[in-house]
Amino acid sequence: MASMKLGSKTDHGFHREGKTWHCTTGLPSDVTIEVEEMTFNLHKFPLLSRSGLLEKLIEELSNEEGSVSVLKLNDMPAGAKAFELVAKFCYGIKIEITSSNVVSLRCAAEYLRMTEDYGEGNLIVQAEAFLDEVFGSWTDSIKALEACEEVLPFAEEIHIVPRCIDSLAVKAFADPNVFNLPVAAQPDAQSKGDVILWNGISSSANKPQPIGEDWWFQDVSFLNLPLYKRLILAVESRGMKPETISASLIYYAKRYLPLLSRQSSSDHASNANPGETISFPSETDQRVILEEIVTLLPNKKGVTSPRFLIMLLRTAMVLHASPSCRENLEKKAGAQLDQAVLVDLLIPNMGYSVETLYDIDCAQRMLDHFMSLNQDAALSTPPCIVEEGHFLGGPDTLQPLTMVASLVDGFLAEVAPDVNLKPSKFEALAATIPDYARSLDDGVYRAIDVYLKAHPWLNDTEREHLCRLMNCQKLSLEASTHAAQNERLPLRVIVQVLFFEQLRLRTSVSGWFYVSENLDNSQKSFWKP
Repeated sequence: MASMKLGSKTDHGFHREGKTWHCTTGLPSDVTIEVEEMTFNLHKFPLLSRSGLLEKLIEELSNEEGSVSVLKLNDMPAGAKAFELVAKFCYGIKIEITSSNVVSLRCAAEYLRMTEDYGEGNLIVQAEAFLDEVFGSWTDSIKALEACEEVLPFAEEIHIVPRCIDSLAVKAFADPNVFNLPVAAQPDAQSKGDVILWNGISSSANKPQPIGEDWWFQDVSFLNLPLYKRLILAVESRGMKPETISASLIYYAKRYLPLLSRQSSSDHASNANPGETISFPSETDQRVILEEIVTLLPNKKGVTSPRFLIMLLRTAMVLHASPSCRENLEKKAGAQLDQAVLVDLLIPNMGYSVETLYDIDCAQRMLDHFMSLNQDAALSTPPCIVEEGHFLGGPDTLQPLTMVASLVDGFLAEVAPDVNLKPSKFEALAATIPDYARSLDDGVYRAIDVYLKAHPWLNDTEREHLCRLMNCQKLSLEASTHAAQNERLPLRVIVQVLFFEQLRLRTSVSGWFYVSENLDNSQKSFWKP
């Protein structure tokens, strides 16, 4: 950590008694300065010779000779801690400026008007010179930016905050190996894969491990939300890849939203170091963090996985995030529904009137958004089925639809046993998928069968209505054989299944005879002399 010492004398002339500081120079104190709960018994001359504000205040409070002036500095940046260092500086006593206290000292110097008009090498100049060194270091810039939180209005006014952020934004693009930037989470010197050659020397000693683009994530995760947000906007404006920005946001979110870590099954779900104790923010603060994270997520499709988006959505439901936040997440996840897996859609119902185990309405909204984005492309390339599982006319265009069709069929089968799931919701979800998106209807048939088994009280009309969701012509041989013997299906549906199964058998036999006849004719013509 960078540091600089100012002054030429030790501080043996300063001592503290409780909440009072005394300067023992042999002369009685003629000015008392109160900062917060601390009292400083000092002398006028060292102060007014360095500070324009103190000179003005002391002149205004000058009383008859021999009296002690009392000043109250209620607006002192960083309070008594900073003023203690300022007072020592005025007396020429050695103080150490570090990356952790330079911001408060610079703000205090500005507040006290410690310019070159009040002595060469005054505190403003000294602090500015040290800030230039701080901005050259990644670690020191981080510490300085964290220190800005304590004196934020003053640090903003003299442009320390934007300078820190710009310094970090530039360095976030750099390769830490090239610029020798310190990284918070470096691997151990001897990892499990290293081989010890001799005398304790590792085989990887001369082969530094490559560091990915995420090397800066942990350091900036300690920033409070407003400063972190400004840093993310700064790196985004400089052209950082959306994938890297999204990864940093995920890291930050997992650090402060414990529900995300609980949902994640990854070994790296928690960003805490071993033995590190994290005190999570209140639910109100977590809600603010989540809503801001959602607004910062890149809009580019595929940058943020649907799994993480749905994890955020679940957390948003628990924290009662704003409707606009939840709608935003539903649309982002819905746009990438073809990349989701079944477990992602199984969102527990957290509404006030809980009817079903899983949130069917949320799944429906995500599916509707996916269809609104993909329907035009699908309609522009109408497919025709050649054989089971194969399409003509735009297979690449239809692939997302077929993947979502399979996902929805699996979801329907998973939620079908819920006795509180109304037929209308089941039908609406299944009917959202167009018929041409399913090469086979085995999945939707299985879901209907599970639903009928869990809802035996449905009448024939309701069961027939449900069975219209599947196309009996598109059942595999195994599924049609099962359906033909399924007592839960309406009789009319069973007849349809048997009819198409017989038709398929007849077509297969005719095809066999056609091939056989052609083969015989070709053989006769071949052997004819």
